[in-house]
Amino acid sequence: MKENTNAHAHDTCACGCENETHENKTHEQEGCACGHKHHHEHHHEHHHGHEDKHEHGSHGCCCHDDDDDCGCGHAHGDSCSCCHDDDDDCGCGHDHGAETEENPFPRLIGALVLFVLALFVPKAWGIARAIAFLAAYLLAGYDVLWGAVRGILRGRVFDERFLMTLASVSALCIGEWAEAVAVMIFYQFGEAFQDLAVGRSRRSIRALLAIKPEYAVRVRGDEREQVAPELIEVGDVIEIRPGERVPLDGVVLTGRAALDTSALTGEALARDVEAGDAILSGCVNQSGLITVRVTKMYGESTVSRVMEMVEHAQSRKAKTEQFITRFARVYTPAVVFAAIALAVLPPLLGLGTWTDWLHRALSFLVCSCPCALVISVPLSFFGGIGAASKAGVLVKGSDYLEMLSQVDTIVMDKTGTLTTGTFHVAHLHPAHGVSEEELLHAAALAEQASDHPLALSIVRRAKETFTLEPVTEAQEMAGHGICAVTPLGRVLAGNEKLMEREGIKAHHPACALHGAVVHCACDGKYLGAICLSDTIKDDAKQAVAQMREAGAARIVMLTGDRQEAAQEVARALGIREVHAQLLPQDKMTILEEILQNANGRVAFVGDGINDAPALSRADVGVAMGALGSDAAIEAADVVLMTDEPSGLARAMRIARFTRRIVIQNIVFALVIKALVLLLSALGITGMWAAVFADVGVAMLAILNAMRTLWSAKRA
Repeated sequence: MKENTNAHAHDTCACGCENETHENKTHEQEGCACGHKHHHEHHHEHHHGHEDKHEHGSHGCCCHDDDDDCGCGHAHGDSCSCCHDDDDDCGCGHDHGAETEENPFPRLIGALVLFVLALFVPKAWGIARAIAFLAAYLLAGYDVLWGAVRGILRGRVFDERFLMTLASVSALCIGEWAEAVAVMIFYQFGEAFQDLAVGRSRRSIRALLAIKPEYAVRVRGDEREQVAPELIEVGDVIEIRPGERVPLDGVVLTGRAALDTSALTGEALARDVEAGDAILSGCVNQSGLITVRVTKMYGESTVSRVMEMVEHAQSRKAKTEQFITRFARVYTPAVVFAAIALAVLPPLLGLGTWTDWLHRALSFLVCSCPCALVISVPLSFFGGIGAASKAGVLVKGSDYLEMLSQVDTIVMDKTGTLTTGTFHVAHLHPAHGVSEEELLHAAALAEQASDHPLALSIVRRAKETFTLEPVTEAQEMAGHGICAVTPLGRVLAGNEKLMEREGIKAHHPACALHGAVVHCACDGKYLGAICLSDTIKDDAKQAVAQMREAGAARIVMLTGDRQEAAQEVARALGIREVHAQLLPQDKMTILEEILQNANGRVAFVGDGINDAPALSRADVGVAMGALGSDAAIEAADVVLMTDEPSGLARAMRIARFTRRIVIQNIVFALVIKALVLLLSALGITGMWAAVFADVGVAMLAILNAMRTLWSAKRA
């Protein structure tokens, strides 16, 4: 539109993406075992290959089909603790992180006591000793045995439960009672502690889902009715008392209140609102009774979109996580056949006894379980997403978190990202024979048909003095300005390009060097120019420095502003590469060039309103200060819930820390397992070393992965 404009894409969808298919349906999915009501079926495909399908089965609860199984037998990607029925249970007896699951520790402690007692039973009491060991074995591992049987019946043979069952039952068959029971007990203790770790990680994400409001109080005359938020319509008036959560987005009609926005932004400082202020669902009213006119249906409200994004985040796997999943599916059957070969071939070749090689094969099997990898790697990413959410950053999936760790180029829009985007009229420069009031009045009449930040600022200033008459016709020209038929005549308001196109000579005021300028003409007569100033955000300079420290070797600023104004902001922030006076299509062209020449990943940071195409095209699209912005929630991969650019630097540090943890776990697990597998095959180590290589390594990897939960404090 004007000097720093982006195109107003009136013919695009709400999220700002072009040529995309959206299906929004409000429904209640019946028959789901988890009990959730799914209100959105949203198909959204980004230009860079992202494909998000919000529908039942991919919303993040534990109702996934078997195709998502990693091969170890655990449901690691589940995000909620809704209960399975028997048909949907994964079969291992563990719903990792499910808070409704029975506490396994009393049972395992009982099994451990029985095991210790069995060790003191004299060997002469053969049957009694065997019964004692068998009782301890069944008490500790009945769920593993049943899970292995169910896995075989379902065609999922080569998982962790099958390996443990095969190894322990074979050990029982050759008379190794103590080792068989010990393997099962310590394996189950390891699983129980892993469940605690996974559950804690999930709760860091699940806490965000607590922002869902339970009800809304609808006001109709003197009557107040408590109804479900889904039943409230746009235009309805609702009442919010102290202590209640804001159920829907709206505008305050009466009253004053202090809102706790920490659930959305991570900020502890309350926000004061009064009549005329917009408020967002998910906040908590700390004080004061307010009435609010609803501006969005529940399905389109901030709380609904945030919940949808958080739930769906866990279905997006990072490339490393996908590799581990594929690795486990190939690795597990491979080691089973290797163990069979180890038990059969050497005795047939006369290289030892059957018992000796069978014992080696069993140790080989126990050691081979891939649990350390298939649990710790997803848990690391999950912890990173949870840590980011605590820092006020919502990441749509572990794949985006991984890409964020590889970002070395950041492209940033200026207005609304590095600057506040809130302009004010700094100077009025009327042409000869025109008063300041006439200039401001004419410009405001045309600009009231636009929602651009510059237009809103001019209209806001004019309304302090004038009552603006409605316009009969208005046409907005992307990257140039607006033309409107007003009571004064045909008014043009925009940049110099618009004036040149209409054959009008515009005078360029000196104040344009320090801000944006809007030229105005009426019926072909030049009326003058209006200079507007934007302010740099308080933490913008610090944020740019922190982004470089976090690994961004190249930072680029794009803007529609004049070159002089853009350079002034860039110098103040320490940004060396600036592209100014850009139309929306120019920004995409420059972004394409940067993507082609970048060494690592490219992140684009915008305000999410009219930067949606760039947010979608970049490797990582980051929406700044986008509370309540449909475009940001839909198009971006990462949403900074505060208006601070330093949030991106925090997210990058969390992502890089998470990536380091993942690499550490992979290397540690593979090296230890390879070493113990070799020693087991050579007969140097036995079952106890195999137990450590499985349970011990898994526990150490889990504890290392848990460090990502505290990375928010480090950031």
